[in-house]
Amino acid sequence: MTTTSQHTDRVELTVGQVAETFGVTVRTLHHYDAIGLVVPSGRTPAGYRLYTDADLARLSSVVTYRRLDLPLDEVRDLLDGDGTAAEHLLRQRAVVVSRLGELEELVVAIDRALEREMNDQPATTDDLKELFGDGFTEEYQQEAEERWGETDAWKQSKRRTDRYTKADWEEVKAEQDAVGAELVAAMQAGEPPTSQRAMDAAEAHRLLIHRRFYDLDHTFHRGLADMYLADPRFTRTYEEQAPGLAQYVHDAIHANADRHEEA
Repeated sequence: MTTTSQHTDRVELTVGQVAETFGVTVRTLHHYDAIGLVVPSGRTPAGYRLYTDADLARLSSVVTYRRLDLPLDEVRDLLDGDGTAAEHLLRQRAVVVSRLGELEELVVAIDRALEREMNDQPATTDDLKELFGDGFTEEYQQEAEERWGETDAWKQSKRRTDRYTKADWEEVKAEQDAVGAELVAAMQAGEPPTSQRAMDAAEAHRLLIHRRFYDLDHTFHRGLADMYLADPRFTRTYEEQAPGLAQYVHDAIHANADRHEEA
């Protein structure tokens, strides 16, 4: 319903129409009226509230401020403060800009939290293939589990690695590359497997496995060294780094185990 009251402002909308237009409830409008925040200026002959253009403009500001979560008392102070309409709009703009800054900071915080959450997720098969290339295949993992799955070492390694994120595996890969590079360097420098340098590199190899995968003493390490020569796939992994490396690593591991057992 629209009509005209004794006021100079033209009456626009009923309470129900305003509620629908502004997306607020009739109860909210009644509350604003009761506390004197937005009081309809007009009435129909039957006594129903009617909102004028000025009332609607004030309500529009209230709705904007409330969307910014400002308390009603603060909203009232902003609306009832001295100043021209332009000054009031500038105050409103300043509040909105301030809140935008807060929201931008919140978005950044959420993005950082999301990044941390994503980085904390266990690595996927695709992640491992990306890091280790042909050295990681689902077929080999299945075969390895069938071969060693009942051993304590396998179970301990699985408990640890199931929690590893892609970042964890990147660290493992970097450590493996560093140990491998040192073994190659020692061999190519003409250092015998029994040299201090070669044995130290073999010890670093053992400690990497011990720290990252499963408990590995020097006796167990000897067994791995023997497997590096007995299993063609392990042999090929080392030979692809440098010809003769598989035998060199085997001998250095045995020399390092001898050294520690004699100590």
